[in-house]
Amino acid sequence: MKHQPSIRRTFLFLQGPPGPFFWMLAQRLEADGHSVHRINFNGGDRASWPGPAIDYRGTDADWPRFFDSYVADERITDLVLFGDCRPLHRAAHGMATLRKLRIHVMEEGYIRPDWMTLELDGVNGNSTLSRDPNWYLAEARGLPPLPTYPPVASSFERRAKEAFAYYAQTLLQFWRFPHYRSHRPQFALLESYGWFWRLAARAKARRRTAAVFAALASSPYFAFPLQLNSDHQIRTHSPFGSMKVAVEYVIESFARAAPAEVKLLVKEHPLDNGLINWRRLVSAAAEAHGVADRVLLLEEGDIAKIVADARGVVTINSTTGTLALSAGVPVAVLGQAVYHIAGITHQGPLDTFWKSPRPPRPELYDAFCRVLLNRCLIRGGFLSDEGLELLVSAAADRLSGDRVGLLAPETL
Repeated sequence: MKHQPSIRRTFLFLQGPPGPFFWMLAQRLEADGHSVHRINFNGGDRASWPGPAIDYRGTDADWPRFFDSYVADERITDLVLFGDCRPLHRAAHGMATLRKLRIHVMEEGYIRPDWMTLELDGVNGNSTLSRDPNWYLAEARGLPPLPTYPPVASSFERRAKEAFAYYAQTLLQFWRFPHYRSHRPQFALLESYGWFWRLAARAKARRRTAAVFAALASSPYFAFPLQLNSDHQIRTHSPFGSMKVAVEYVIESFARAAPAEVKLLVKEHPLDNGLINWRRLVSAAAEAHGVADRVLLLEEGDIAKIVADARGVVTINSTTGTLALSAGVPVAVLGQAVYHIAGITHQGPLDTFWKSPRPPRPELYDAFCRVLLNRCLIRGGFLSDEGLELLVSAAADRLSGDRVGLLAPETL
């Protein structure tokens, strides 16, 4: 029997991740009795949303007024975004705040794998979650223990195909959206070129990876997983602006303050587009600071095992940090991260972390995770039919739930 919501909402979807997730979620919400609207910004958006939608073909300067008129005319009550740092999303978020809309922001999960974030108002550096450890301990007192679930299936091949299809349609339909500019710093065609060469050189990368593990042997090491240079976690929510600057900063600190017997294992991001030669950049920085024999670059490898075996993990604000914390491994955070909390992560300068890394307080990190699960995590993923079904069901329940509240359309 179809679920009938106690309060009927009108949702407006903007850009989502490549693939069918937003469209599937919208269909579920409509089946539950809500109204759904969509605004496309490019051909990729258009191709991934087969139902009725509005194409925005205007300029960035005209977008805020267009958005405001649209939400008023259509009596929108809820705005749904994937990420809150894309320029068009930032402008929409600001206008939606003025209109007192409920703003639901989705993003890759704070805790991975198998979880996605769905949070009111903002995510990551824009999250409204507290950074007070005592608040988490108090909030978690009435919450159940963390559940245990089987892994959610995922496919890297599926992600690559959906991303390629999205950006291909963006290019093919550029004439429909003459003013659209991607929030990503690299042109899609250039990224495709980088990916082609990275995939072509994968056999060599695997041989180099085996050589790095052999060189590491049983040496104690700190892990530094790289993040995507294009990610707003780096561009917006860190002091560095780019991973190149962060790499220089971390290696310089390691050379200055780390014990002589430990090594630094720098791990490339699995979705890096290959446009930056990290091997050359890391080698040059290590050579410049006199630690070429102690800094190793790893192109591939199981990140869960890498961080679990590390003496400590240095991150800007990656969710790999929560992977390490879950294994009881000390973590130093250099940017804005929701888990950067006293008692969970290192609180002093990076130079002091190398000599005295402290693991998270187990009871505090457990409380933090239980509060996250209750407030802003949903189970599932984009990269399998099973994961999508779980994600759509959980997201629809969270969006439809009366606990998120609603302002009546009369306030628009």
